[in-house]
Amino acid sequence: MVKDYNETMHKHGRIYLAIAIFIMLAIPTTMCLVLNVSPIWSAMFTAILTVSILNIPGGFVEVGTYGPLIGTSATYLAFVTGNLVNLKVPCAANAQAVAKTTIGTPENEVVSTLAVGTSTIVNSTIMTLGVILLVPLSPILTSKVLEPAFAWVVPALFGALGYKYFRDIPLLGIIVFLLSTVGALVLPKIANDVSIYIIICVALSLVIARILYVKKVI
Repeated sequence: MVKDYNETMHKHGRIYLAIAIFIMLAIPTTMCLVLNVSPIWSAMFTAILTVSILNIPGGFVEVGTYGPLIGTSATYLAFVTGNLVNLKVPCAANAQAVAKTTIGTPENEVVSTLAVGTSTIVNSTIMTLGVILLVPLSPILTSKVLEPAFAWVVPALFGALGYKYFRDIPLLGIIVFLLSTVGALVLPKIANDVSIYIIICVALSLVIARILYVKKVI
């Protein structure tokens, strides 16, 4: 049953991803046709190449990192709707903690899918209200008082998300935290490329966890 479910989700997920990509490309294409304009092709390909170099590694990292955590159907849903780091993954992780499900189980798959789906609906509703209220609230949102808070939204989310796992295995959490912090201070140029640095930190974390497990330290 689980195998059939995953195969169905892969089939539907690929279809919806293809539809999403088509819609994303159709909007600018339609605008060009209606307005009878065309892009500067050399500038467009340069921009695409630049963005691809920065984002393609991050895309592979996100699939490999978050896919096993939230499951098959939730992964497709999250990638179609976007905003994994700030919203979908923290929501799924919190739902798993509340439901006390184990990663890789059918129960975890259901909980993650419901969490990602619910967060998508809530996010769409809030975004719609945000667009409507953007002008009235712009003085507040651009306030110097709130500016530092917006800069720390992502670290706060991942801090809360990471604590749940570090709490269960504190030694591993401390070692990984120290290594990633020292690495960022010693090699700031590599750390600035978040996608590459995440790959390095994840690989080191797996190696360290395996060593500690074999030594029966954790």
